[in-house]
Amino acid sequence: MSNSATHDAGSIDTDALIIGAGPVGLFQVFELGLLEIKAHVIDSLPAVGGQCVELYPDKPIYDIPAVPVCTGQELADKLLKQSAPFAPTFHLNQEVTAVQRREDGRFNVGTSAGTRFIAKTIFIAAGVGSFQARKLKVDGIDAFEGSQLHYRIKDPSLFEGKHLLICGGGDSALDWALHFVGKAASVVLLHRRDDFRAAPASVAKIHALCQAGAMQRISGQITGFEVKDGKLSEVKVSGADGVTRRVPLDMLLVCFGLSPRLGPIVEWGLDLERHQLKVQNTEKFETNVPGIFAVGDINTYPGKKKLILSGFHEATLAAFGAAAYIFPDKKVHMLYTTTSPKLHKMLGVETPVFD
Repeated sequence: MSNSATHDAGSIDTDALIIGAGPVGLFQVFELGLLEIKAHVIDSLPAVGGQCVELYPDKPIYDIPAVPVCTGQELADKLLKQSAPFAPTFHLNQEVTAVQRREDGRFNVGTSAGTRFIAKTIFIAAGVGSFQARKLKVDGIDAFEGSQLHYRIKDPSLFEGKHLLICGGGDSALDWALHFVGKAASVVLLHRRDDFRAAPASVAKIHALCQAGAMQRISGQITGFEVKDGKLSEVKVSGADGVTRRVPLDMLLVCFGLSPRLGPIVEWGLDLERHQLKVQNTEKFETNVPGIFAVGDINTYPGKKKLILSGFHEATLAAFGAAAYIFPDKKVHMLYTTTSPKLHKMLGVETPVFD
């Protein structure tokens, strides 16, 4: 195992460089660690956890094996703890801007913060790229972004006891509406159409709550707003019937979805299909560039399912695929965390004694 060192005018020399610190990127650290491969991790966000933490930290996840339910934040925390024995180095608030193949087969990698790496292998676990919220297109209303206008929720308590208007017709809008009924002073759900693009069970709950008077729903679009004492006091909603209504509010949550941006990845010579990275096979999830692997939502192949648990599987096989580049003269054996004293030592746990 070669530890990271610096040379070549300040570049960081590493066996593995992971782009993306979401759940799949964090698990990639763990699987590489089991093979004695240390990793550096880059993410454009200011904290680890990826998009599920940045956008939906309190939303429950139900399909992680052996974990009946956990939030996005809890999942990230557990994965970070799981990878801790392998001491990954995180480089946050920066994105990869350049990747170039070296004559020796390794890669020169540069980031927006000026950090430079020389990496034997690269793992792209960047979801579907960096996300940007689709904004509300009303002149002047962006002045209230961060105070009364929000495109994501980090602290739900800020909305409790407030008159809340939620815009959108997808799962996120309906999920938050259901969450805040009974917690906010009032909840109004605004969507441009009568029908929703959300789970049928959520739609049924919304209809039932509206009929019971626990919340309201309105069809139309925001076309203007009013300000009182320097604060956003109400919005003007134009309906399909041509009538403009005034809706008072304290807080405005806009859930119009996210616009993914691959950014510099498109310039790295990787095969793309509908803004996703094609992998050559499902044996090791390597791209068309030898030594660069794609795992999680960023990749595509026949039968691909965009699930976190699928990304975990891909990360496991990608780690074994990368070992051939990192240890070309070494036979990599399959060891089990249940029975291997070597892995127990690496993980800092005692080897159990079976009668």
